[in-house]
Amino acid sequence: MAQLPAQTIHRDPQLFYWILFPITVVMVLTGILRHYASVLMVTQPKRLDEKSIKEQRSMIHGITTRSNFYVLSAPSFRARRDYLINAYESGAFLKDPERRGQPAANPMTDPSAMDGMMGMMKNNMAMMIPNTLIMSWINAFFSGFVIVKLPFPITVKFKSMLQAGVMTKDMDPRWMSSISWYFLCIFGLQSVFNFILGSDNAANQMAQQMGSMGPQAGPQMFGPGVDPDKQFKTEAENLAVVEHYSVLDDVENRLLEGIKSK
Repeated sequence: MAQLPAQTIHRDPQLFYWILFPITVVMVLTGILRHYASVLMVTQPKRLDEKSIKEQRSMIHGITTRSNFYVLSAPSFRARRDYLINAYESGAFLKDPERRGQPAANPMTDPSAMDGMMGMMKNNMAMMIPNTLIMSWINAFFSGFVIVKLPFPITVKFKSMLQAGVMTKDMDPRWMSSISWYFLCIFGLQSVFNFILGSDNAANQMAQQMGSMGPQAGPQMFGPGVDPDKQFKTEAENLAVVEHYSVLDDVENRLLEGIKSK
């Protein structure tokens, strides 16, 4: 079967210096500025009292036991499970046991909750404002340019993503527009930021968004509007339904069978 001839588009070499290179440099500099702006705007967390630390660590203890039960022997797991379930159901780890059964406090009246919401709003503004300005700048000055061709073949499904602003019916999907190069930089500059700013940086907005959506065991677990007693009872139910097995079960026979098979 005859292959279709490779599509060739004659581009001005100056597009690299006047479009692709400036967009990349602006994205890197914006990420660095976002990192330092986030560092300056971060609010120092308030020190927790002993009861609050005990409440949080107790929940983490239950989650860790439930997640790693297979490394424990059956008697050891049962002892930990029975102790945690009894403590969770009796409220032994609660910071304020006298508030059991009462509705959670209004987060709008909690100063620490307001500080947390203000910090989240600052982070969102640090991401939204630069992105809006850069997209407006690219649309105003570089809209409609095809600047680079990817060195590997891709399917037509990527056409709408890579050729935003200049998408035509017959153009090879490997050609990329200026606005698409901007979106690619958002996802692909993390290695550059890790090299310049270190792995724990605030420049990668996609990692921040994904991290904020993932489950974390920490202060967010007992944040504003969350009832710790209900959290403990839910964890007690999760521990009660775990069917224990150990990675060391029948390890002697498995070891002997492995030796015999060699």
